[in-house]
Amino acid sequence: MKIRRSIKDPRGESELFRRRAVMGFVLLLLGLCLLVSRYMVLQVTRHNEFVARSTSNSVKPRVIPPARGLIYDRNGVLLADNVPAFRLEVVPEQVKDMPALLARLGNVVPLSQDDLDAFKKQLAQSRRFESVPLKMRLTEDEIDRFAVNRWRFPGVDVVPYLTRRYPLGGLFAHVVGYVSRIDADDLDRLDPARYKGTSHVGRSGIERSYEDVLHGTPGYELVEVNADGRTQRVLQTHPPIPGKNLYLSIDARMQKAAEAAFAGRPGAAVAIDPRNGQVLAMVSVPTFDPNLFVNGISQADYSGLINDPDKPLVDRVLKGVYPPGSTVKPFLALGGLEYGVRRPGDTVLSTGQFCLPGQTRCYRDDTRGGDGTVDMVRAIEKSTNTYFYKLALDLGIDRLSAWMSRFGFGGKTGIDLLGESEGVLPSREWKARHSKFGWFPGETVIAGIGQGYWAVTPLQIGHAVATLAGRGVPYQPRLVMATKGAADAQPLPLANPPTGPSLISKASNWDVINEGMRAVITGGTGKDARLNDGFPYLIAGKSGTAERFSRTSNAYNTNKNTAYLATRHRAWFEAYTPADDPQIAAAVVLEAGAWGASDAGPIVRKIFDAWVVAKGGAQPVDTPLPTPATPSSNATVPVEDLPAEPSSGDGATP
Repeated sequence: MKIRRSIKDPRGESELFRRRAVMGFVLLLLGLCLLVSRYMVLQVTRHNEFVARSTSNSVKPRVIPPARGLIYDRNGVLLADNVPAFRLEVVPEQVKDMPALLARLGNVVPLSQDDLDAFKKQLAQSRRFESVPLKMRLTEDEIDRFAVNRWRFPGVDVVPYLTRRYPLGGLFAHVVGYVSRIDADDLDRLDPARYKGTSHVGRSGIERSYEDVLHGTPGYELVEVNADGRTQRVLQTHPPIPGKNLYLSIDARMQKAAEAAFAGRPGAAVAIDPRNGQVLAMVSVPTFDPNLFVNGISQADYSGLINDPDKPLVDRVLKGVYPPGSTVKPFLALGGLEYGVRRPGDTVLSTGQFCLPGQTRCYRDDTRGGDGTVDMVRAIEKSTNTYFYKLALDLGIDRLSAWMSRFGFGGKTGIDLLGESEGVLPSREWKARHSKFGWFPGETVIAGIGQGYWAVTPLQIGHAVATLAGRGVPYQPRLVMATKGAADAQPLPLANPPTGPSLISKASNWDVINEGMRAVITGGTGKDARLNDGFPYLIAGKSGTAERFSRTSNAYNTNKNTAYLATRHRAWFEAYTPADDPQIAAAVVLEAGAWGASDAGPIVRKIFDAWVVAKGGAQPVDTPLPTPATPSSNATVPVEDLPAEPSSGDGATP
């Protein structure tokens, strides 16, 4: 077989090679151009972006929460402080199996169920790269145990922080309030930029009402971290702006004296400077330790407070509502003068009962047999119900409610605390909103002695008597009197001008009421209590005993011993001093007291004694407090068991 051989074509092969070489060169050149263009994009066009990304892998921003402002009393006594502490924090994105980590961590650092519940709530609302507090206020032993085992827990670290502390404990619990850990609901309402890195927020009292002032503005620092996320060095620091310090008008010495005077009996007291509205003392008894709430109160402690029959968490000054009893009589008398329906010398015959024309049902006076013929001064001194029954009818409910509203009854006083109750001021409008029946004359009668639909807070009574003591010039009660920022050399006083002109048109009208309230101390219910004995200034005051007994029985008339009465009455006392130039006014209520003057009056006297000492005067002669016959352990805040035939006297049985 013959093999056919192809003839070589050197020229064709050379041309083919040349074409292939050119094509390969073009492809190489094109690839090189693409590579160079990509390098241009990465190194030139997007240079800043990738530098930032690279830097972010090693440089992290870290929030610096601001120090919370401190709170002082008027003399610089520290009421709310910041103290250094350590907490355990977790970064969620660095944890692969959170339940397993928490289980292992609990064997090293004890974690309560409250800690875990709070952590899980905040974890659900936080971003994965943000630290979430797990356990607050670590002990030194817990810190040491974690430090030895830290390598086992990536994403978990011990972080220093400032925690709130209340040096005086329960003494200012209701006034200053407390802070607690931020929860899921807080995250929805708080500004995330301002509260970034913050773990606590104000819950009650001044801490809550002045949250914006106390909180401050967070700062940040840039830190260099290694591959494990551990900080190597701080590159830049932008310091936070701390919150402002607050100076309260309250005097801690007066506050302590007022609380001690209650001797554990449930009630409330407030003292106000009538010249400017500054609150000098504000006490609600019983109280509680606010430090329990700061880093998470245990379920056992919280249940104990909630289930306590004396309700220590309720601020009775702001939220406790009670029938005012005879404490409204001086204001009603002043209204009679201002409206021109009474002159100081006009008299009323008190026979022991007061009957409406055409009705057989009568309203009993304070004293059996009555007080005889009384004018305005004597009616205030003797707390003669008949006089004020008749005055209330002559005024009419419309003028009565309009006048009493000018003293702040039936509305908020405007104090710089949140959560104030409005109480109830009897009026046609109020009843129309709550009942299908119209207004009856008998309801006007009992409104004249502070019973019936009446419901007031101790703050309202304190504000009203301070307005009266200030010769009718009203001021909003004010707790914070000055602030001090980081840049301020001295505390900056806060102005608190009068809210309007005097409510009293003639000075002589004030003189009549002042004379009547002086007579209460020298010859009326305050005489037997010896409230002015040994005191360097004249005191003017008025007692009130809001009585409670069954609507269907007359058990009160058959049981008049002091021990029984001490469980049935709200005992009030309001006063101011010096009587000729008032500088302090106070109101006190005991939820269980026999009579206003003998039970609540001495507490007012203790407040005035402390005020004299605070002014630099000598310690007044001590007036012993009477021992309560049967303190009630089940006193309640709301008004209850209002009598159908009320009396508002301060001595004898109606």
